[in-house]
Amino acid sequence: MQVAIIGANGQLGSELTKFFPDCIALTHQDLDIENKAAVEEFFKNNKIDIIINTAAYHDMNKTETDPLKAFSVNSLAVKHLADECLKHHATLIHISTDYVFDGKKNEPYTEEDTPNPLNWYGLSKAVGERIIRNHLPNHYIIRSSGVFGHTGCRAKGGGNFVETMIKKLAAGTDFTVVTDQTVSPTYAYDAAVAIKQLLEKKVPYGTYHLTNSGSCSWHEFASAIAQQTNSSTKILPGTSTASPIKRPDYSVLNNQKIKNHGIPMPTWQEALSHYLSNRPSPK
Repeated sequence: MQVAIIGANGQLGSELTKFFPDCIALTHQDLDIENKAAVEEFFKNNKIDIIINTAAYHDMNKTETDPLKAFSVNSLAVKHLADECLKHHATLIHISTDYVFDGKKNEPYTEEDTPNPLNWYGLSKAVGERIIRNHLPNHYIIRSSGVFGHTGCRAKGGGNFVETMIKKLAAGTDFTVVTDQTVSPTYAYDAAVAIKQLLEKKVPYGTYHLTNSGSCSWHEFASAIAQQTNSSTKILPGTSTASPIKRPDYSVLNNQKIKNHGIPMPTWQEALSHYLSNRPSPK
């Protein structure tokens, strides 16, 4: 079984390469999925059984001012992959997001709920999902939320929420984190384990919510980081009203469907503890 991982240097992609050691690990420099001819050539030259697409254009600020770039990566490039998977009888595992929902449900979203994104990023990801569903039978759409992985530890400026909070806490100055957005965080390591099990167990094709269990506001998440790192810096409650970008107030994903297939997902508190205990030293 030949597996190719797109975005292999990202938070989830880098974890996946550990569980698929014989995979073809692809960065943007190796394969530009926006380039249809390049995608066709890659499939022509490699016998691919499964391709895992973790790549996305997710800079929220830039996406709001340049939505065409988001659609090029998150929608059109996905069609390139789906086209070639269909042609070559390969399975596509595509990583999507909680931002396809509007947050108005006020209870965990299931895979059967209808997407209604609030921003260009969410819309571009929702379109990518629709392309796959309508075009390629052999697919898994995996929705995650608030991903944090160890490659973020060495990213300039903090590559994920946990690292950003650790830097702020270390500065020793009180700061504010919003209380009015609730999510279900996803530890990249746990997600990679679950994706590997999904294939091993031959789980039926379809859409699955793959996050750690439980939910929290960003303020609660930040407070847990402070507690687990023994920081005394105060984290003050705030609201998201000042942000120009619309985000769902409640985008918790119900992960019971994946659990029903015998794939357990640890709580986000357990995931945070594991992340911090195994956190590499920043360079």
